[in-house]
Amino acid sequence: MKALIIGGGIGGLTAALCLHRAGIEAEIFEQSGAIRELGVGINTLPHAIKELAGLGLLEALDRVAIRTFELIYQNRFGQTIWREPRGIDAGYDFPQFSIHRGRLQGVLFDAVKARLGEGSVMTGHRLIGFEQDDQGVTAQFARRSNGEIDVRGDFMIAADGIHSLVRNRFFPDEGAPLWNGIMLWRGAIEHTPFMTGRSMIIAGGMAAKFVLYPISNETSMPGTQLINWAVAKKLSDGVTPPPRHEDWNREGDLDELIAHVRGAFHLDMLNVDEIIRATPKFYEYPMCDRDPLGQWSQGRVTLLGDAAHPMYPVGSNGASQAVLDAVALERHLASGATIESALEAYDAERRPATADIVRQNRSGGPERVIDVIEERAPDGFERIEDVASHTEREAIVKGYASLAGYDVKQVNVRR
Repeated sequence: MKALIIGGGIGGLTAALCLHRAGIEAEIFEQSGAIRELGVGINTLPHAIKELAGLGLLEALDRVAIRTFELIYQNRFGQTIWREPRGIDAGYDFPQFSIHRGRLQGVLFDAVKARLGEGSVMTGHRLIGFEQDDQGVTAQFARRSNGEIDVRGDFMIAADGIHSLVRNRFFPDEGAPLWNGIMLWRGAIEHTPFMTGRSMIIAGGMAAKFVLYPISNETSMPGTQLINWAVAKKLSDGVTPPPRHEDWNREGDLDELIAHVRGAFHLDMLNVDEIIRATPKFYEYPMCDRDPLGQWSQGRVTLLGDAAHPMYPVGSNGASQAVLDAVALERHLASGATIESALEAYDAERRPATADIVRQNRSGGPERVIDVIEERAPDGFERIEDVASHTEREAIVKGYASLAGYDVKQVNVRR
């Protein structure tokens, strides 16, 4: 079999590695002129790292990422609402990694080139159409320098993101991504370590949130780490379209952001205003998703990652779920079933699971515990137990972990 994979992001590259492991040929088509290490920080959870370790990537990831030690939820006054160890320190067999998105993509890209060959990733190829029949799929691409080309494969995987052309062809009336009225700004800066040097802080609820965690120890200045930060601010009711198009690489405006954060957060470990001002470049993105679909697979074509289930960036699940998609797809294609049946089985397994996560993320996912506390104690508290019991808080945080498939008992199951 030969797979055509549309998109050279985390989902597409992982899918290529998984299919190669199953003995299935794969070619990746990326519309950008090159695979570049773009973006800022993300977290990959133990259930996804388990699968990447199974692909032999754990050592490479360890070289470029931080093994997250703990996660702390706080209100905007810096008062702790929930604190828990993460990854290996929480009893998982696999770590949680805080990592630069581009570095993760780079690890995957290097593995693809080494295992599938340098020519397995075709950059500068923008999908403009496709047709399928009983024998396979023909994809049409516009090339940056050499006009259009048709490529034939046995099936096609669309990992082409929230603006997926394939998804649009399947569901032409779906419309634009849905904005919830929240703008997200993200940046990274070399800074002295805070707390354990492996801590992750999320302060504030959905109306105004600040996130902070280290993503690399490789910096130009001794005694520093590359620290990732993010600010989420509710700007509107989300009924009107976002002020600017969704683009992970759109630079943010400092004056606009400072106006939103000035005096909004009071954290012990650093001054939010100062770290933002010191960041030479940061990016903005309206927090968008799409409604869950009733179908991903049509014949010999299916969706994967953000093309299938774009979700709000809460709960550290976007990239992790794309990895799980790829592993499930490999398993069903290697089962001996026909291609159509394998894609239907993949659809039936992954679509309901990710739909639940999309819906949960709309209400804050595990971070909803912060909103609960801020609603009950908007001016802070003296004792967190007077606002919500440990049992109530645990139910929110651990319930989400179970829903998303990364409860420690789920991850540590031996195959």
